[in-house]
Amino acid sequence: MAALASALPLKAAGERIERAVLDSMLPKDLSLIDRFKLAVEVGFESMEVRAVETETEAQLIHDAAQAAGLRIHSVMNQTHWQTPLSSPDPSEVEACVRGVRAALSQADLYGADAVLLVPAVVRSDTTYEQAWERSVTEIRKLIPLAEQHDVMLAIENVWNKFLLTARDFRQFIDDFNHPLVQAYFDVGNIVHYGVPEHWVRELGSRIVKVHLKDYSRRQGFVNLGEGDVDWPAVQAALRDVGYTAEATVELRGGDRAYLADLGERVDRLLGL
Repeated sequence: MAALASALPLKAAGERIERAVLDSMLPKDLSLIDRFKLAVEVGFESMEVRAVETETEAQLIHDAAQAAGLRIHSVMNQTHWQTPLSSPDPSEVEACVRGVRAALSQADLYGADAVLLVPAVVRSDTTYEQAWERSVTEIRKLIPLAEQHDVMLAIENVWNKFLLTARDFRQFIDDFNHPLVQAYFDVGNIVHYGVPEHWVRELGSRIVKVHLKDYSRRQGFVNLGEGDVDWPAVQAALRDVGYTAEATVELRGGDRAYLADLGERVDRLLGL
């Protein structure tokens, strides 16, 4: 297990919701440290980063975040779409497992407490039932490594034709009956086929991370506050279930003014 003595402190339990940003949203024309400093300057308190391919890259991200004073709270696995855990092809499954293992190791290095994982993808060679069974089998195998790193596997709801109801999502998490397998809830992803605040209440304390997006049934994904998400209802639901962890904006990137405006939108829509 990587030493965490130099890592920024983890968020203490019981605090308010914290606004966070996805690393891919920060200006690409800046150095790593300047990107992260910009995030801090416009009011983001923590960051989710995408998993990288090498330990050298991960160390550079770690060092830049430390220098900027920006806490990394989560790592987004990058191998779960093209090579999902639910694939019937063992080589694809193994590629995904390698990616999750790397993401867990990087989360440990950063002092992050979660790895975002899309559990399965329903496709022509994978039924809903097979997606469930195969992904559960593989995630169970990954739990000992998650325990070793003390990092949660945070299962996210996305447009993967899987976990299409809040009840299914809740049951999927509950079947593991393990504190390190929990839910990563994406507000905007649900609007196309459900009601976000209903999902929040159904999932309750299983939600350990939140992605913030807005969605218009006419236009698709739009800026926060400009779509069909009922933000007062979402705010109330998060409050009612006692959610006080990070809320990470997951939108297109932009410049300082755009990012500062996004932070203000987060504060307004979540009542921070």
